[in-house]
Amino acid sequence: MESQSRVFAAIVPAGRELSGNEKEQGLEVRAVSRQSPGKCLREVQVTGTAEVRCQADRASVRVSVGNSKESVSEATHSVSRRLGYILQALRQHDIREEDTSVRRFLHRDADMYRMDAEVIVTFSDFEKMERICSILLEKLDKSVFVGTPEFYHSAECLSQMRLRACVSAVENAQLKASKVSQLLGQSLGPPLLVREDETKEWRNNEDNGGGGQGSAAPSHFPSLPAVTASSQVSVSFSLRDTSRKMRREI
Repeated sequence: MESQSRVFAAIVPAGRELSGNEKEQGLEVRAVSRQSPGKCLREVQVTGTAEVRCQADRASVRVSVGNSKESVSEATHSVSRRLGYILQALRQHDIREEDTSVRRFLHRDADMYRMDAEVIVTFSDFEKMERICSILLEKLDKSVFVGTPEFYHSAECLSQMRLRACVSAVENAQLKASKVSQLLGQSLGPPLLVREDETKEWRNNEDNGGGGQGSAAPSHFPSLPAVTASSQVSVSFSLRDTSRKMRREI
């Protein structure tokens, strides 16, 4: 996770207007009346940004079997037997029924009857996915087709990523505001306003294969995509003058 914050601050006495140059530079710690006409509250306005990166957390694999026979019963029996083994292997590895979908299709091809079956499995455990694919290829050999995994992000993963980016941006803004307030002889008060100004997302692919310098991964090797989310926020904090408090204590 990469993050950064920008802070603009200037102490402005009550009643003084900011000059045009100060406004352009974004220098603004204002004295405003928020509580009562005789009580002015100073505030510091800061911006914070953060980036959060999230790799794909789901993968979809297509497993298919098919056969052609002279009769419908022979075709369906041959395919159903292998389909049963595939579903049994999934159950033995604790794959839930809601994470699998099965389709069957029987059609006539010239003088033969052809039966095709397809199982689409959704995985959240990629190591388990690799084990199951290896078992099916080993046991069923050429009679089964196991497709290349298609990786993607679940809605929950994307939602959590966006939330983390926004929270991290606010944390960065608070940290910088605290540092600035100490530098100016103030203490940071509670937040007055938190606003998310901008969000961005972009995708990029990561290659899991490859070796040393100059080598390239085979084209059939699956890549694991990642998504990065950025958030920029504006936060206003109230300021307390610690120097006045110290003089009163003295």
